[in-house]
Amino acid sequence: MRARKSVVLAAIATLGAGLLAGCADDGGDEGGSGSSGGEGKTTITLGLFGTMGFKEAGLYDEYMKLHPDITIKENVTERNENYYPALVNHLTTNSGLMDIQAVEVGNIAEVAQTQGAKLLDLSKYGKESDYLEWKWKQAATPDGQTIGLGTDVGPMAICYRKDLFEKAGLPTDREEVGALWAGDWEKFVDAGRDYQKNAPSGTTFMDSPGGLLQAILSSETERFYDSSGEVIYKTNPAVKAAFDLTAAAAEDGLVGNQTQFQPAWDTTIANSKFAAMSCPPWMLGYIKGKSKPDAAGKWDVAAAPKSGNWGGSFLAVPKSGKNAEEAAKLAAWLTAPEQQAKLFKVQGNFPSTPPAYEMPEVKTAKNDMTGDAPIGEIFAEAAKDAPVQVIGPKDQIIQQGLTDNGVILVAQGKSAKEAWDTAVKTIDNNLDQ
Repeated sequence: MRARKSVVLAAIATLGAGLLAGCADDGGDEGGSGSSGGEGKTTITLGLFGTMGFKEAGLYDEYMKLHPDITIKENVTERNENYYPALVNHLTTNSGLMDIQAVEVGNIAEVAQTQGAKLLDLSKYGKESDYLEWKWKQAATPDGQTIGLGTDVGPMAICYRKDLFEKAGLPTDREEVGALWAGDWEKFVDAGRDYQKNAPSGTTFMDSPGGLLQAILSSETERFYDSSGEVIYKTNPAVKAAFDLTAAAAEDGLVGNQTQFQPAWDTTIANSKFAAMSCPPWMLGYIKGKSKPDAAGKWDVAAAPKSGNWGGSFLAVPKSGKNAEEAAKLAAWLTAPEQQAKLFKVQGNFPSTPPAYEMPEVKTAKNDMTGDAPIGEIFAEAAKDAPVQVIGPKDQIIQQGLTDNGVILVAQGKSAKEAWDTAVKTIDNNLDQ
Protein backbone atom coordinates (compact mmCIF):
# COMPACT_ATOMS: atom_id res chain seq x y z
CA MET A 1 0.00 0.00 0.00
CA ARG A 2 1.25 3.41 -0.68
CA ALA A 3 0.20 5.20 2.50
CA ARG A 4 0.93 8.82 1.84
CA LYS A 5 -0.30 9.99 5.19
CA SER A 6 3.12 10.97 6.46
CA VAL A 7 3.74 13.01 3.31
CA VAL A 8 0.61 15.10 3.48
CA LEU A 9 0.28 15.73 7.20
CA ALA A 10 2.48 18.81 7.06
CA ALA A 11 -0.20 20.50 4.96
CA ILE A 12 -3.19 19.43 7.03
CA ALA A 13 -5.05 22.00 9.07
CA THR A 14 -7.30 21.36 12.05
CA LEU A 15 -9.91 18.66 11.58
CA GLY A 16 -13.20 20.09 12.76
CA ALA A 17 -13.26 21.16 16.38
CA GLY A 18 -9.61 20.37 17.00
CA LEU A 19 -9.61 16.89 15.53
CA LEU A 20 -6.45 17.31 13.48
CA ALA A 21 -3.42 19.30 14.53
CA GLY A 22 -1.16 21.36 12.31
CA CYS A 23 2.17 20.97 10.65
CA ALA A 24 4.77 18.36 11.36
CA ASP A 25 7.76 19.35 13.44
CA ASP A 26 10.90 18.19 11.70
CA GLY A 27 13.10 19.25 14.56
CA GLY A 28 12.77 17.65 17.96
CA ASP A 29 15.28 16.70 20.60
CA GLU A 30 18.40 14.90 19.54
CA GLY A 31 19.96 12.03 21.40
CA GLY A 32 19.81 8.30 21.02
CA SER A 33 18.76 5.52 23.33
CA GLY A 34 19.63 5.64 27.00
CA SER A 35 20.39 9.35 27.37
CA SER A 36 20.27 10.75 30.88
CA GLY A 37 17.33 12.85 31.96
CA GLY A 38 19.25 14.52 34.74
CA GLU A 39 18.51 14.45 38.47
CA GLY A 40 18.36 10.66 38.41
CA LYS A 41 15.61 10.55 35.79
CA THR A 42 15.45 8.08 32.91
CA THR A 43 15.06 9.66 29.48
CA ILE A 44 13.06 7.74 26.89
CA THR A 45 13.58 8.89 23.31
CA LEU A 46 11.16 8.41 20.41
CA GLY A 47 12.04 8.53 16.71
CA LEU A 48 8.92 9.57 14.78
CA PHE A 49 7.81 10.87 11.38
CA GLY A 50 5.06 13.24 10.29
CA THR A 51 2.73 14.45 13.02
CA MET A 52 1.94 11.47 15.20
CA GLY A 53 0.41 13.78 17.77
CA PHE A 54 1.60 12.36 21.09
CA LYS A 55 3.13 15.67 22.12
CA GLU A 56 0.29 17.75 20.70
CA ALA A 57 -2.30 15.71 22.62
CA GLY A 58 -0.41 16.20 25.88
CA LEU A 59 0.28 12.50 26.30
CA TYR A 60 3.95 12.91 27.17
CA ASP A 61 3.15 15.39 29.92
CA GLU A 62 0.45 13.09 31.27
CA TYR A 63 2.79 10.10 31.35
CA MET A 64 5.58 12.08 33.02
CA LYS A 65 3.17 13.20 35.73
CA LEU A 66 2.26 9.56 36.32
CA HIS A 67 5.96 8.60 36.28
CA PRO A 68 8.02 11.44 37.78
CA ASP A 69 11.25 9.48 37.23
CA ILE A 70 10.73 9.48 33.44
CA THR A 71 11.59 12.19 30.90
CA ILE A 72 10.34 11.85 27.32
CA LYS A 73 11.96 13.38 24.25
CA GLU A 74 11.03 12.95 20.60
CA ASN A 75 13.01 13.40 17.39
CA VAL A 76 10.69 13.97 14.41
CA THR A 77 11.43 13.70 10.70
CA GLU A 78 8.74 15.32 8.57
CA ARG A 79 8.46 12.70 5.85
CA ASN A 80 8.56 8.94 6.07
CA GLU A 81 10.51 8.66 2.82
CA ASN A 82 13.37 10.42 4.62
CA TYR A 83 12.79 8.75 7.97
CA TYR A 84 12.52 5.12 6.89
CA PRO A 85 15.83 4.70 5.00
CA ALA A 86 17.63 6.11 8.02
CA LEU A 87 15.74 3.73 10.32
CA VAL A 88 16.73 0.75 8.17
CA ASN A 89 20.37 1.86 8.33
CA HIS A 90 20.23 2.23 12.10
CA LEU A 91 18.61 -1.17 12.51
CA THR A 92 21.11 -2.81 10.18
CA THR A 93 24.08 -1.36 12.06
CA ASN A 94 22.31 -1.61 15.43
CA SER A 95 23.37 1.94 16.25
CA GLY A 96 21.84 5.40 16.43
CA LEU A 97 18.45 4.03 17.44
CA MET A 98 15.93 5.75 19.70
CA ASP A 99 14.33 3.85 22.56
CA ILE A 100 11.07 3.78 20.57
CA GLN A 101 10.91 3.90 16.76
CA ALA A 102 7.79 4.51 14.69
CA VAL A 103 7.18 2.28 11.66
CA GLU A 104 4.69 3.13 8.92
CA VAL A 105 2.23 0.41 7.87
CA GLY A 106 3.73 0.18 4.39
CA ASN A 107 7.09 -0.70 5.94
CA ILE A 108 6.04 -2.92 8.83
CA ALA A 109 6.23 -6.17 6.87
CA GLU A 110 9.78 -5.49 5.72
CA VAL A 111 10.85 -4.55 9.25
CA ALA A 112 9.17 -7.63 10.76
CA GLN A 113 10.72 -9.97 8.19
CA THR A 114 14.24 -8.55 8.02
CA GLN A 115 14.83 -6.77 11.34
CA GLY A 116 12.45 -8.51 13.73
CA ALA A 117 15.23 -10.18 15.73
CA LYS A 118 16.50 -6.75 16.79
CA LEU A 119 13.16 -5.61 18.16
CA LEU A 120 11.44 -6.42 21.43
CA ASP A 121 8.43 -8.74 21.47
CA LEU A 122 5.73 -6.33 22.60
CA SER A 123 3.03 -8.96 23.07
CA LYS A 124 4.13 -9.03 26.70
CA TYR A 125 3.27 -5.35 27.09
CA GLY A 126 0.34 -4.58 24.80
CA LYS A 127 -2.99 -6.34 25.24
CA GLU A 128 -3.78 -8.20 22.00
CA SER A 129 -7.53 -8.18 22.65
CA ASP A 130 -7.51 -4.36 22.70
CA TYR A 131 -6.40 -4.12 19.06
CA LEU A 132 -8.07 -4.84 15.75
CA GLU A 133 -7.17 -8.39 14.77
CA TRP A 134 -5.78 -7.39 11.41
CA LYS A 135 -3.74 -4.54 12.89
CA TRP A 136 -2.11 -6.82 15.46
CA LYS A 137 -1.22 -9.39 12.80
CA GLN A 138 0.48 -6.80 10.60
CA ALA A 139 3.35 -6.50 13.08
CA ALA A 140 3.97 -10.25 13.48
CA THR A 141 7.35 -11.76 12.67
CA PRO A 142 7.67 -15.12 10.88
CA ASP A 143 8.22 -16.80 14.28
CA GLY A 144 5.11 -15.23 15.79
CA GLN A 145 6.49 -12.33 17.81
CA THR A 146 4.82 -8.92 17.82
CA ILE A 147 7.41 -6.22 17.11
CA GLY A 148 5.05 -3.23 16.89
CA LEU A 149 2.01 -1.85 18.69
CA GLY A 150 -0.50 -0.12 16.45
CA THR A 151 -0.94 3.63 16.88
CA ASP A 152 -3.73 4.28 14.39
CA VAL A 153 -5.51 2.99 11.29
CA GLY A 154 -7.06 4.53 8.18
CA PRO A 155 -10.46 2.84 7.69
CA MET A 156 -11.87 3.68 4.28
CA ALA A 157 -15.12 5.51 3.59
CA ILE A 158 -16.39 7.71 0.76
CA CYS A 159 -16.50 11.48 1.31
CA TYR A 160 -18.88 13.23 -1.06
CA ARG A 161 -20.25 16.68 -1.80
CA LYS A 162 -23.96 16.80 -1.02
CA ASP A 163 -24.52 19.88 -3.14
CA LEU A 164 -22.94 18.35 -6.25
CA PHE A 165 -24.76 15.05 -5.77
CA GLU A 166 -28.05 16.92 -5.54
CA LYS A 167 -27.39 18.90 -8.72
CA ALA A 168 -26.59 15.66 -10.55
CA GLY A 169 -29.83 14.04 -9.38
CA LEU A 170 -28.25 11.58 -6.93
CA PRO A 171 -29.45 11.07 -3.35
CA THR A 172 -27.70 13.04 -0.63
CA ASP A 173 -28.66 11.10 2.50
CA ARG A 174 -25.60 9.11 3.58
CA GLU A 175 -27.53 5.86 4.03
CA GLU A 176 -29.11 6.15 0.58
CA VAL A 177 -25.77 7.09 -0.94
CA GLY A 178 -24.06 4.07 0.60
CA ALA A 179 -26.86 1.85 -0.69
CA LEU A 180 -26.07 2.92 -4.27
CA TRP A 181 -22.88 0.89 -4.24
CA ALA A 182 -23.08 -1.42 -1.22
CA GLY A 183 -20.79 -4.41 -1.58
CA ASP A 184 -19.64 -3.74 -5.14
CA TRP A 185 -17.02 -1.37 -6.57
CA GLU A 186 -18.56 -1.77 -10.04
CA LYS A 187 -21.76 -0.28 -8.63
CA PHE A 188 -19.67 2.61 -7.36
CA VAL A 189 -18.38 3.27 -10.86
CA ASP A 190 -21.93 2.92 -12.21
CA ALA A 191 -23.02 5.61 -9.73
CA GLY A 192 -20.27 7.72 -11.21
CA ARG A 193 -21.72 7.23 -14.67
CA ASP A 194 -25.13 8.31 -13.36
CA TYR A 195 -23.51 11.38 -11.81
CA GLN A 196 -21.68 12.29 -14.99
CA LYS A 197 -24.91 12.30 -17.04
CA ASN A 198 -26.11 15.42 -15.21
CA ALA A 199 -22.88 16.57 -13.60
CA PRO A 200 -22.41 20.27 -12.86
CA SER A 201 -20.20 21.74 -15.57
CA GLY A 202 -16.50 21.08 -15.19
CA THR A 203 -16.83 18.44 -12.47
CA THR A 204 -16.02 14.74 -12.36
CA PHE A 205 -17.51 12.10 -10.12
CA MET A 206 -14.25 11.27 -8.36
CA ASP A 207 -11.02 13.13 -7.71
CA SER A 208 -8.40 10.85 -9.27
CA PRO A 209 -7.72 7.38 -10.68
CA GLY A 210 -5.11 6.79 -7.98
CA GLY A 211 -7.64 7.39 -5.23
CA LEU A 212 -10.10 4.95 -6.75
CA LEU A 213 -7.49 2.23 -7.26
CA GLN A 214 -6.19 2.71 -3.72
CA ALA A 215 -9.68 2.27 -2.30
CA ILE A 216 -10.49 -0.86 -4.31
CA LEU A 217 -7.20 -2.57 -3.52
CA SER A 218 -7.43 -1.67 0.17
CA SER A 219 -10.49 -3.91 0.43
CA GLU A 220 -8.70 -7.02 -0.87
CA THR A 221 -7.11 -9.65 1.37
CA GLU A 222 -4.38 -10.47 -1.13
CA ARG A 223 -3.02 -7.79 -3.42
CA PHE A 224 0.67 -7.73 -4.27
CA TYR A 225 1.97 -10.67 -2.22
CA ASP A 226 0.49 -14.02 -1.26
CA SER A 227 0.66 -15.50 2.22
CA SER A 228 3.94 -17.26 1.39
CA GLY A 229 5.62 -13.94 0.54
CA GLU A 230 5.66 -14.35 -3.23
CA VAL A 231 5.08 -11.28 -5.43
CA ILE A 232 1.78 -11.90 -7.25
CA TYR A 233 0.58 -8.49 -8.40
CA LYS A 234 0.93 -9.36 -12.09
CA THR A 235 -1.00 -12.64 -11.78
CA ASN A 236 -3.52 -11.71 -9.08
CA PRO A 237 -6.94 -11.37 -10.76
CA ALA A 238 -8.07 -8.94 -8.05
CA VAL A 239 -5.28 -6.49 -8.88
CA LYS A 240 -5.90 -6.62 -12.62
CA ALA A 241 -9.67 -6.28 -12.11
CA ALA A 242 -9.14 -3.23 -9.89
CA PHE A 243 -6.79 -1.71 -12.45
CA ASP A 244 -9.17 -2.36 -15.33
CA LEU A 245 -12.19 -0.98 -13.45
CA THR A 246 -10.25 2.16 -12.58
CA ALA A 247 -9.04 2.47 -16.17
CA ALA A 248 -12.65 2.17 -17.41
CA ALA A 249 -13.69 4.95 -15.05
CA ALA A 250 -10.86 7.09 -16.38
CA GLU A 251 -11.73 6.35 -20.01
CA ASP A 252 -15.34 7.38 -19.32
CA GLY A 253 -14.24 10.67 -17.78
CA LEU A 254 -15.51 9.81 -14.30
CA VAL A 255 -12.27 10.72 -12.51
CA GLY A 256 -9.98 13.72 -12.61
CA ASN A 257 -6.61 13.52 -14.36
CA GLN A 258 -4.44 14.64 -11.46
CA THR A 259 -2.10 12.78 -9.12
CA GLN A 260 -3.17 12.98 -5.50
CA PHE A 261 -1.35 15.31 -3.09
CA GLN A 262 0.19 17.37 -5.87
CA PRO A 263 -0.52 21.14 -6.18
CA ALA A 264 -2.75 20.69 -9.24
CA TRP A 265 -4.85 18.14 -7.34
CA ASP A 266 -5.10 20.50 -4.37
CA THR A 267 -6.71 23.12 -6.61
CA THR A 268 -9.44 20.66 -7.62
CA ILE A 269 -10.43 20.46 -3.95
CA ALA A 270 -10.39 24.24 -3.57
CA ASN A 271 -12.44 24.75 -6.73
CA SER A 272 -14.99 21.96 -6.08
CA LYS A 273 -14.06 20.06 -9.24
CA PHE A 274 -15.15 16.61 -8.07
CA ALA A 275 -18.00 15.11 -6.08
CA ALA A 276 -16.50 12.12 -4.24
CA MET A 277 -13.22 10.65 -3.03
CA SER A 278 -11.89 7.68 -1.11
CA CYS A 279 -11.59 8.93 2.41
CA PRO A 280 -9.85 7.59 5.52
CA PRO A 281 -10.30 9.78 8.62
CA TRP A 282 -7.11 11.76 8.11
CA MET A 283 -8.31 12.84 4.65
CA LEU A 284 -10.94 15.06 6.29
CA GLY A 285 -8.17 17.26 7.62
CA TYR A 286 -6.59 17.48 4.18
CA ILE A 287 -9.94 18.42 2.65
CA LYS A 288 -10.38 21.22 5.14
CA GLY A 289 -6.86 22.48 4.65
CA LYS A 290 -7.32 22.82 0.89
CA SER A 291 -10.98 23.94 0.76
CA LYS A 292 -12.46 27.40 0.68
CA PRO A 293 -14.38 28.42 3.82
CA ASP A 294 -17.78 28.06 2.16
CA ALA A 295 -17.20 24.31 1.66
CA ALA A 296 -17.73 23.63 5.38
CA GLY A 297 -20.81 21.47 5.94
CA LYS A 298 -21.21 20.63 2.25
CA TRP A 299 -19.42 17.30 2.62
CA ASP A 300 -20.76 14.06 4.06
CA VAL A 301 -19.39 10.55 4.65
CA ALA A 302 -20.91 7.29 3.42
CA ALA A 303 -19.77 3.70 3.75
CA ALA A 304 -17.46 2.49 1.00
CA PRO A 305 -18.59 -0.46 -1.17
CA LYS A 306 -16.21 -2.67 0.81
CA SER A 307 -14.21 -1.90 3.92
CA GLY A 308 -10.49 -1.31 3.61
CA ASN A 309 -7.61 0.53 5.21
CA TRP A 310 -5.30 3.32 4.05
CA GLY A 311 -2.64 4.38 6.51
CA GLY A 312 -1.53 3.76 10.05
CA SER A 313 1.65 3.25 12.02
CA PHE A 314 3.29 1.25 14.82
CA LEU A 315 5.66 1.81 17.70
CA ALA A 316 8.62 -0.59 17.95
CA VAL A 317 11.27 -0.95 20.66
CA PRO A 318 14.86 -1.92 19.74
CA LYS A 319 16.34 -4.56 22.04
CA SER A 320 19.65 -2.70 22.12
CA GLY A 321 18.21 0.28 23.97
CA LYS A 322 19.40 0.89 27.52
CA ASN A 323 15.82 1.64 28.51
CA ALA A 324 14.03 -1.07 26.54
CA GLU A 325 11.83 -2.17 29.43
CA GLU A 326 10.64 1.36 30.26
CA ALA A 327 10.29 2.14 26.56
CA ALA A 328 8.03 -0.87 26.03
CA LYS A 329 5.83 0.24 28.91
CA LEU A 330 5.55 3.72 27.41
CA ALA A 331 4.76 2.33 23.93
CA ALA A 332 2.00 0.18 25.41
CA TRP A 333 0.56 3.15 27.32
CA LEU A 334 0.66 5.49 24.30
CA THR A 335 -1.22 2.94 22.17
CA ALA A 336 -3.76 1.89 24.80
CA PRO A 337 -7.44 2.64 23.98
CA GLU A 338 -7.74 5.58 26.39
CA GLN A 339 -4.76 7.39 24.89
CA GLN A 340 -5.79 6.58 21.31
CA ALA A 341 -9.21 8.15 21.97
CA LYS A 342 -7.56 11.32 23.30
CA LEU A 343 -5.26 11.39 20.29
CA PHE A 344 -8.20 11.14 17.90
CA LYS A 345 -9.93 14.09 19.54
CA VAL A 346 -6.88 16.32 19.17
CA GLN A 347 -5.10 14.91 16.14
CA GLY A 348 -7.65 12.96 14.09
CA ASN A 349 -5.62 9.73 14.10
CA PHE A 350 -8.24 6.98 14.16
CA PRO A 351 -7.72 4.40 16.92
CA SER A 352 -6.56 0.88 16.16
CA THR A 353 -8.19 -0.24 19.43
CA PRO A 354 -11.97 -1.01 19.28
CA PRO A 355 -12.56 -0.25 22.99
CA ALA A 356 -11.81 3.38 22.08
CA TYR A 357 -14.77 3.40 19.67
CA GLU A 358 -17.18 3.44 22.61
CA MET A 359 -15.44 6.36 24.28
CA PRO A 360 -17.05 9.80 23.83
CA GLU A 361 -14.00 11.27 22.08
CA VAL A 362 -14.69 8.85 19.21
CA LYS A 363 -18.35 7.88 19.47
CA THR A 364 -19.69 11.46 19.41
CA ALA A 365 -17.07 12.94 17.09
CA LYS A 366 -18.13 15.47 14.47
CA ASN A 367 -16.22 17.40 11.83
CA ASP A 368 -16.58 20.91 10.42
CA MET A 369 -16.55 19.75 6.80
CA THR A 370 -19.15 17.00 7.26
CA GLY A 371 -21.56 18.72 9.66
CA ASP A 372 -23.59 16.32 11.76
CA ALA A 373 -22.14 13.15 10.22
CA PRO A 374 -21.25 10.69 13.03
CA ILE A 375 -17.75 10.19 11.68
CA GLY A 376 -16.55 8.20 14.70
CA GLU A 377 -19.27 5.59 14.24
CA ILE A 378 -18.86 5.45 10.45
CA PHE A 379 -15.11 4.92 10.55
CA ALA A 380 -15.38 2.49 13.47
CA GLU A 381 -17.61 0.18 11.43
CA ALA A 382 -15.20 0.37 8.51
CA ALA A 383 -12.25 -0.44 10.77
CA LYS A 384 -13.96 -3.49 12.24
CA ASP A 385 -14.83 -4.87 8.80
CA ALA A 386 -11.47 -4.29 7.08
CA PRO A 387 -9.81 -7.48 5.84
CA VAL A 388 -6.75 -9.07 7.40
CA GLN A 389 -4.53 -8.05 4.53
CA VAL A 390 -1.28 -9.63 3.38
CA ILE A 391 1.37 -6.89 3.40
CA GLY A 392 4.67 -7.43 1.63
CA PRO A 393 8.01 -5.64 2.00
CA LYS A 394 7.66 -3.68 -1.25
CA ASP A 395 3.95 -2.86 -1.15
CA GLN A 396 4.59 0.87 -1.43
CA ILE A 397 6.68 0.49 -4.58
CA ILE A 398 4.02 -1.64 -6.26
CA GLN A 399 1.12 0.62 -5.23
CA GLN A 400 2.95 3.71 -6.46
CA GLY A 401 3.76 2.07 -9.76
CA LEU A 402 0.15 1.10 -10.37
CA THR A 403 -1.12 4.60 -9.57
CA ASP A 404 1.53 7.19 -10.50
CA ASN A 405 2.94 5.21 -13.42
CA GLY A 406 -0.24 3.33 -14.34
CA VAL A 407 -3.87 4.36 -14.11
CA ILE A 408 -3.07 8.08 -14.15
CA LEU A 409 -1.88 7.59 -17.74
CA VAL A 410 -5.37 6.48 -18.81
CA ALA A 411 -6.82 9.72 -17.46
CA GLN A 412 -4.20 11.49 -19.58
CA GLY A 413 -5.12 9.73 -22.82
CA LYS A 414 -3.22 6.44 -22.88
CA SER A 415 -4.94 3.09 -23.34
CA ALA A 416 -5.47 0.75 -20.40
CA LYS A 417 -3.00 -1.72 -21.92
CA GLU A 418 -0.33 0.94 -22.36
CA ALA A 419 -0.84 2.07 -18.77
CA TRP A 420 -0.62 -1.48 -17.40
CA ASP A 421 2.52 -2.27 -19.39
CA THR A 422 4.17 0.96 -18.22
CA ALA A 423 3.27 0.26 -14.62
CA VAL A 424 4.62 -3.30 -14.75
CA LYS A 425 7.88 -2.18 -16.33
CA THR A 426 8.35 0.56 -13.74
CA ILE A 427 7.51 -1.72 -10.81
CA ASP A 428 9.71 -4.59 -11.94
CA ASN A 429 12.65 -2.24 -12.51
CA ASN A 430 12.25 -0.87 -8.99
CA LEU A 431 11.85 -4.31 -7.43
CA ASP A 432 15.10 -5.43 -9.07
CA GLN A 433 17.09 -2.58 -7.54
